[in-house]
Amino acid sequence: MKTSKVSVPRGFFNYRYGGDEKGFPIVFIHGWPESSYCWEQVVKYLSPNFRLIAPDLRGLGDSERTLDPALYLKVELARDMVEVIDALDIKDFYLVGHDWGGIVAQEVAIACPTRVKRLVIMNIPVITNSRGNKEARDVINSWGGLPHWYQYFQQQPGLAEAMIKGNEEVWVSYFFGRAGREGKIPREAIEEYIRCYKIEHTPATAAYYYRAMRHDYARWESLAGKKFPMPTLYVYGEKDVVIIPQYLNHIEDVFDSIRVVRIEAGHFVQEEEPEKVAQAMNEFFMS
Repeated sequence: MKTSKVSVPRGFFNYRYGGDEKGFPIVFIHGWPESSYCWEQVVKYLSPNFRLIAPDLRGLGDSERTLDPALYLKVELARDMVEVIDALDIKDFYLVGHDWGGIVAQEVAIACPTRVKRLVIMNIPVITNSRGNKEARDVINSWGGLPHWYQYFQQQPGLAEAMIKGNEEVWVSYFFGRAGREGKIPREAIEEYIRCYKIEHTPATAAYYYRAMRHDYARWESLAGKKFPMPTLYVYGEKDVVIIPQYLNHIEDVFDSIRVVRIEAGHFVQEEEPEKVAQAMNEFFMS
């Protein structure tokens, strides 16, 4: 995909674009510690009839590094994305999100449910599924919370800023695990995320995603049980050690229509198995 930039009232954002500019739009939202580059392999296998838009979230990729923690609440990041979508003259669209991008995508779907015609989320909790989320957290807590160590680390004031700067390659590479070491996830993708993490202030702005979580959780508790009205596809990499299977418990209660596709892959399912993920999306979008 090609890259461009857009300035909107909320800030300055980088985005990737491709496909058929006259086709129906698909908006892709990446997670952490990635950028919009994470969709590059998937889009090679998608139907060529779609218009493809993939913004970089605030504080990541090549978008602006805002040193205001309040703007990293996920509902605020969703407002960023809506402004970007509006600025690109997109009215109705399909929406895809992975990891934190999957959370932001859910917030966008709540903010403008009539515009999001279909929703795809990957390896992330469903924010209104309080029962399943509690069951998953109970399991993780029984393990001493170990899978969430990197979240606790980044929540400590100043620690990420002090310890990650100068060590970005070690920090970013770690999270792609064996799939990264063995080339299942292309090294050029990981190098791109390292490059972005070296941009000034990124250890702080990336950490703000985790420092905002206690405020995010309070909001999501108020949304417990709320249903998503649009048809939704959940693509799940079954080897994920952070988004464990219990997060999928009861998700049928919070969607009017939900389809789950399980793929033998880790957390970064769209990077490990792009062809399988694209196939699931093609079938979903064209059904």
